Amino acid sequence: MQVERVDIPGRSGTHAAVDRPAVPASVLAAGAASLLALCGLAWAAGAADWLTHPGFRAWQTICVAITVQALPFLILGTLISGAVNAFVPAHVFSRALPRNPVLAVPVASAAGIVLPGCECASVPVAGSLIRRGVTPAAAFAFLLSAPAVNPIVLASTAVAFPGRPEMVAARLIASLAASAAMGWLWLRLGRSEWLRMPARHTGHQHGHSRWEEFRLGFQHDFLHAGGFLVLGAMAAGAFNVTVPRSWLDTFAGSPWMSVLFLAVLAIVLAVCSEADAFVAASLTGFSPTARLTFMVVGPMVDVKLIALQAGTFGRSFAVRFSATTAVVAIVCSAFVGWWLL
Repeated sequence: MQVERVDIPGRSGTHAAVDRPAVPASVLAAGAASLLALCGLAWAAGAADWLTHPGFRAWQTICVAITVQALPFLILGTLISGAVNAFVPAHVFSRALPRNPVLAVPVASAAGIVLPGCECASVPVAGSLIRRGVTPAAAFAFLLSAPAVNPIVLASTAVAFPGRPEMVAARLIASLAASAAMGWLWLRLGRSEWLRMPARHTGHQHGHSRWEEFRLGFQHDFLHAGGFLVLGAMAAGAFNVTVPRSWLDTFAGSPWMSVLFLAVLAIVLAVCSEADAFVAASLTGFSPTARLTFMVVGPMVDVKLIALQAGTFGRSFAVRFSATTAVVAIVCSAFVGWWLL
C-alpha cells in the first residue's frame, strides 16, 4: 500500500511527520465516473426542467447577489486580518485596550465605529485579534459592533430614513448596548472549551518574510471563510423563495410579533449591513421599533454570519453565541425603540 508523509502541527508549535495511506488513482477515477453517472441520471429524469424553473432561477439570483454583495467586505476583512497578523506587533493591542477586561469590552465595542466593513469583514478580524492575545470578550464586542455602527452604515441609515435622525441614534445606541452586553456576558459565562479556532501560527516569526506571512494568512482566512459565506447565502436564498409574501402582512399587525418576525427575517435574509437600512425602510407596514430590530439584529446574527462564525470559532461557539446575541439584540432594540421612537 502506498503512503504519503504529511506534517501535523503540534500544540507546542513543532511538527510531527506521520504516514497516511495515499488514495489510489483507480479509486479517484471510479469516484469521478460515479459522479458523472449520477449527473447523467438526474438529467435524464428531468433535472434540466427543474434547473430552468422560475423558483430555482430566483434562488440562484439571490445566492449570487448575497455572495457578490458580501465578497468585497470579506476580502477587506481577510486583508486586515492578514495585515494584523503579519505586521502589527502584539504589544500594540495590549496598550490600546484597558488591562481590565470589564473596561476593555466597551472600548472595543466603541472601536467598531472606525472600521467601514460588514459582518463578513469583522469575523476574520476578530479571530486575528484573539490570536494576537486580545481577550475574547473584547474581540467579540468588536465583532458585533463593527458592522452595525461604522460610518458607512450610519450614513446609509440616515439616507434611508430622511428626516429621522432619531432612527440613526437608536441604531447606534442599541447596537453599542447589545455588543457591550454580549462582551460582558462572555466574561461572565463564556467557556474556553467552546472556542475552537483553526490552528495556525500567529504574529511574525523571526527569519520569515512578513509579506509571505501576510499572503499565507490572507489565503487561509479567505478560503476558510469564503466557503461558509456561500453556504449561508444558499440558506438565505432558500428562505426568500419559499416563504409566502402574505406572511409579512399577517405579522405586521401585532406590535410584539412584528418585532420578533423582523428579527427572524433579518437573520435569514442575510442582507449586508451597508444595505439593510433600505430594506428596513421599505417595510412600511411595520412599526419603527420592529424596523429598528431588523437593523440591529441583522448585522449581528444572520445565516451567513453564523456559518462564518462556525468556520472560524467552531460550531459549539456559533450556536451558543448566535442564539444569545439574537435575544440580547432584540431586547436592546425593543427598549431603545420604546425610549426613542
